[in-house]
Amino acid sequence: MEKVTGGVTAAKGFTAGGVHCGIRKSRSKRDLALIFSEVPAEAAAVYTTNLVKGAPLLVTKAHLADGKAQACVVNSGNANTCNANGTLIAEKTCALVGAALGIPAEDVVVASTGVIGQPMTMEPFERGVPAVARDLSKDGSDRAAEAIMTTDTVKKEVAVSFTLGGKTVTLGGIAKGSGMIHPNMATMLVFLTTDCAISAPMLQKALSTDVQSSFNMVSVDGDTSTNDMVVILANGLAGNEPITEEGEAFSLFMQALNSVTVALCKALAADGEGATKFLECAVTGARSLADAKKAAKAVICSSLVKAAMFGSDANWGRVLCAIGYSGAETDVTKIDVAFRSAKGSITVCEMGASVDFSEETAKEILSEKEITIAVTMHDGDASSVAWGSDLTYDYVRINGDYRT
Repeated sequence: MEKVTGGVTAAKGFTAGGVHCGIRKSRSKRDLALIFSEVPAEAAAVYTTNLVKGAPLLVTKAHLADGKAQACVVNSGNANTCNANGTLIAEKTCALVGAALGIPAEDVVVASTGVIGQPMTMEPFERGVPAVARDLSKDGSDRAAEAIMTTDTVKKEVAVSFTLGGKTVTLGGIAKGSGMIHPNMATMLVFLTTDCAISAPMLQKALSTDVQSSFNMVSVDGDTSTNDMVVILANGLAGNEPITEEGEAFSLFMQALNSVTVALCKALAADGEGATKFLECAVTGARSLADAKKAAKAVICSSLVKAAMFGSDANWGRVLCAIGYSGAETDVTKIDVAFRSAKGSITVCEMGASVDFSEETAKEILSEKEITIAVTMHDGDASSVAWGSDLTYDYVRINGDYRT
C-alpha cells in the first residue's frame, strides 16, 4: 500500500473541479464541486440515519438503485434540506450536469452541505454547472475539496495505490466535515473514487462494512447531520480481474479502502469546529468488538472528557464515567487508563482506581495537539479505536452565530 497524490482524481479516468457559483456570499470561496468518471462506474453509498434528510440524499438513493453512476455534483453554503422545492432543485441540478457532460441525469450523484432550511433557487446552479464542467481536470481534486468545505479550516484529501492481480489499482477521496459530526452510517460528505474493477454488490458490501470501524467511530459534537453521505465510484480502468466475491482480492481492496477512510476520519476529527486537539481513544482487552466500540465512542463523545482535554486536565474519572454509561459489558474494577502524546505516556488509573502520578507531567503530555486516551479493560482480546476533538470556547462561538 503506497500513499500517492491526487485525492479524488488519483485513480485512472477521474477528473474534478470546483468553482464559485453564488450560493455563498463570499466570491472568494468555491461553493460547487464536480467529480467525473470518463466511463460509467459501479457505485455504492451509505446515508445518514437521521429522519430529517436533505433532498439530495433521496434523489441520489434513487439514482443509485441500479448501482451505476458517472458523476458527483456537490454544493456548499446551503444544505438543501427542509425546502419545499428541494427535490426539484436536486433533480434539475442532475439534469444540468447530465447535459453538460453528455450523460444521463440518472447517473449523477447530488449532494449538498451548509445551513438547513434556507431558501434555494436554481439560478446559481444554472450559472455554476457549465462553469464547473469546464473546470474539470486531472489536478482538480484540490479545487473540489475546497468547494465542499463549510466551517472546515483545511481541505481533506488522500489516495493510495496497491497491486491487484499484477495491475496497479488506485483509490482516493475527499471529505468535508467540521461540525455536526456524529454519524451513524457514514459521515459528513465523503466522495471516494477507484479504478478497481469490482461489482456494485461487492462495492456496497465493502463500504457498508468499512464505515462501521471508520466513519461511525468519529464524533466532534454528538450531532448526526441531515446530509451525511459517503459515495464510492469504481470505473474498472485499472484492468484487474473484476472482484465479484469475497476472497484475497476483496480483502486487499478492503485494506486499501480502510487506509483511505481512516486517514479521512482522522482529518475530520482533527478539524472539529473550534478544536485545538485531535483525540484518539484506543480500547483494548474488551469482551467483544461491540463492547470495545461502545466504550471508545462514549469516551470520545463525552463533553466532560473533551473539555478536560482542552484544559490539559488529567481528569481520568470522566473517562471511567463515560465507559460506565456506554452500555459496554465490563468489570469497571479491572480498567486501566493512560494518557499518551508525543511528550510521553502516563498511567492515571489502574484496576478502576487512582494511582499516584505527577499532575505536572500529565499536563505536559496533554498539552500536545494529538492525544491518545488508552483504555485497557482486561475482559478479553477485542479492541477498537474512536476519534474526536476537544471542546473549546470557539465551538460555541462558531455555532452561536453560524447562520447570522
